[in-house]
Amino acid sequence: MFRRYLLTGMALMALIGCGNGGERTQRQPASEPKAATAPTEIRVEGVGFATPESVLYDEAADVYLVSNINGSPSAVDDNGFISRVAPDGTMLELKWIAGESPDVELNAPKGMAIVGDTLYVADISAVRRFDRTSGASLGAIDIPGATFVNDLAATRDGQVIVSDTGVVFTDSGAEDTGTAAVYLMDADGELTTIASDNLDKPNGVLDSRVHDGVLVASFGGNVVYKLDADGERTDVVELPTGGLDGLMETAGGDLLVSSWEGSAVYRVTPDRVISTAADELPAPADIGWDEGRRRLLVPLFTTNAVVILPMG
Repeated sequence: MFRRYLLTGMALMALIGCGNGGERTQRQPASEPKAATAPTEIRVEGVGFATPESVLYDEAADVYLVSNINGSPSAVDDNGFISRVAPDGTMLELKWIAGESPDVELNAPKGMAIVGDTLYVADISAVRRFDRTSGASLGAIDIPGATFVNDLAATRDGQVIVSDTGVVFTDSGAEDTGTAAVYLMDADGELTTIASDNLDKPNGVLDSRVHDGVLVASFGGNVVYKLDADGERTDVVELPTGGLDGLMETAGGDLLVSSWEGSAVYRVTPDRVISTAADELPAPADIGWDEGRRRLLVPLFTTNAVVILPMG
């Protein structure tokens, strides 16, 4: 598994030669500088995750939320759940919000977003809302005609961007349904269609400060593109591999994009220089970002694990 280390301090010197007559003086143990502890990845697994699709950092609660599909991503089975994980990797509550609860409907939860004290969760053909602190259900907003509501992103003005990838999963794999679209949802649940053509299976979405608009990662390709107010597409960057999923932006303006084909997360600087931020990540789905700790949060869809990676 890929690991990134932050290099700090200076390497130790075992012996230092000095003095007259060729005398050698060895540092006393008490005065030797200690080697800096390098931050390492945290792998959270074997704790009950079931097809983890998205990780979202709730900054106010200082907790990582993990959506679990728990079966087919297209199945209306009411068995999905959302977990709460501490930043040190400790499982706080496996089924904090769960479809198995009598007052909750949650089938195949995917992308999540927080606006104020409301948690929004993508769920096949609807966006479900929950209280951010208690997890209590606040109802759902149906997306007419949608077949695979996939990712959500909060905007700077308190709305939510919604992607419908426009596929359905059957025994033969993913089939195109023709419903692919990107929407904007206001605080009252009213929907505006941003675009519904030339989207190439839209997956990750983002309200970008650097690129000043709605960015989309294409699961059907290897391009991150921008949608203007009229829904016109402008390609922003072409990445080395496709099957793009999660899309995040750091405070410094870097884009972080996960790729299933590359088993990797790519970093794109504001001037569009591409590098590999992390690799050897099988099926990296909807990534999260903890800005304060500079951590990349990666759900591994097929191996029921979440990897927390320090980015340095």
